[in-house]
Amino acid sequence: MVGIIFLINGPNLNLLGKRDPEKYGTATLEQITRQVAKKARKHGFVVKAFQSNHSGALIDFIQTLGLSEATVLMRGIVLNAGGLTHTDVSLRDAVDFASSKGVPTVEVHLSNIHKRETFRQVSLLTGVSIDQVCGLGARSYTEGLEKLITHLKEMRRKSKKK
Repeated sequence: MVGIIFLINGPNLNLLGKRDPEKYGTATLEQITRQVAKKARKHGFVVKAFQSNHSGALIDFIQTLGLSEATVLMRGIVLNAGGLTHTDVSLRDAVDFASSKGVPTVEVHLSNIHKRETFRQVSLLTGVSIDQVCGLGARSYTEGLEKLITHLKEMRRKSKKK
């Protein structure tokens, strides 16, 4: 194992496949998690999934990642914060903290938030995430995973040069 990918999902994402399938697709969160885990394994990563409808639970989980001593070579987060993306400064701060401790985040969204309601077009996470992938449906997750793995491998390569 090279590292761990934390697949973190926020409010209402437990309803994927049931809620607004024309907007979010028919894949369930369980199916998406399996796809991400399969792709991650090909790169030597394991996936640990976490979902909560509660901001505080997400913040606690992400803070824990920043506070824990790294026992694996590489760790990173693929995060779909759902509606909290646009409203939760405390969640943003937790992502920023984890990043400062070597646990970077890629922000993902099923729909293209830039073509939705005005209030959804602003992401508070963009400034603290290494990248954002949106509008690709369930594929946003695997594309986000690829970007994160590339970033983690580059971080590792640079640390070995020092």
